[in-house]
Amino acid sequence: MFGKLFGRDAERPGADPHALPVPRRPKNGVYALRALGDARVLALVEAADAGDWEAVKEALVPFDLGRDHSVLGELADLDGVQDWIGRAVQEDKEHRATALLISGARHISWGWEARTSARAVNVTQEQWRVFHERLEIAEEQLLEAAELRPDWVTPWRRLLTSGRGMSLGPAVNETRRDAALRRDPLDLETHIEWVSQLQPRWSGEPGQALAFAREAFAGAPDGHRLGCVIAMAHIEEWVESDDRACLQHPRIRTELREAAERSILHHSYERRLGWQGDYNIFAMALSLAGSSKASNVFRELDGVFTEWPWTFMADPQKAYARFRKAF
Repeated sequence: MFGKLFGRDAERPGADPHALPVPRRPKNGVYALRALGDARVLALVEAADAGDWEAVKEALVPFDLGRDHSVLGELADLDGVQDWIGRAVQEDKEHRATALLISGARHISWGWEARTSARAVNVTQEQWRVFHERLEIAEEQLLEAAELRPDWVTPWRRLLTSGRGMSLGPAVNETRRDAALRRDPLDLETHIEWVSQLQPRWSGEPGQALAFAREAFAGAPDGHRLGCVIAMAHIEEWVESDDRACLQHPRIRTELREAAERSILHHSYERRLGWQGDYNIFAMALSLAGSSKASNVFRELDGVFTEWPWTFMADPQKAYARFRKAF
């Protein structure tokens, strides 16, 4: 029914032969998305968790890790990958670029785990040392991966993150942004990373991120997921503001509603692997703005929760459930 409501005649995501079964849900009907909801990704994660490089390579066959940020993210966030991926980098010459990409991405996440999400003034000297040590490894590996595979966009997007963490400055980071966008001018993850880079907490100026997001989405075709950059720019403004109701302005509600309707709720939107992440971005932004359009997004998600971007809240899954119930 809801597919017809939003103009989609294609089969629902549940008809996907690779879709993982819906887990038993708690009372509130909310559950965290596992392995992007895909059995092939789950096989990849399980192989990586076991430290089985041969199985990892086999599981990667259906994916393009040089362009698929979501699949790479599953490996980057997996604890323990750092314990064995170095051997693959050294020993597997044929797949060295892939091993370097995975290792570099993991070292960035691992570095941030050491730093923690605390304010800079509360990070200890030892935490800073480990943070920078891991990011330096990531930088070296990702730059080599990018050199080996000049068509890949994912190394450049990850280098934006490490460059921000190491305070390499605007010239370096702008060069990396441009390198990513030359490879994919509409790459959502690169745009979202740049929206973060432009925040005042990273030495940006108020309003810069939203202006960047608006210009980027204006050039995107209808139904493109790049509309999420508008939602993320507003979420970032909420994060920066001391006013928890700062998004509850009619003009902002209208902009978010129109962005949703021209992107994720448009009949041309393609529900690719990890589409639930796009919907969660809009669910949070529309909820913070008090827009009734949030109900449409939550309805389509049917209780599926992704950590990002709800991690900006103290208890992400409870926040999702609370807003879902409210709309």
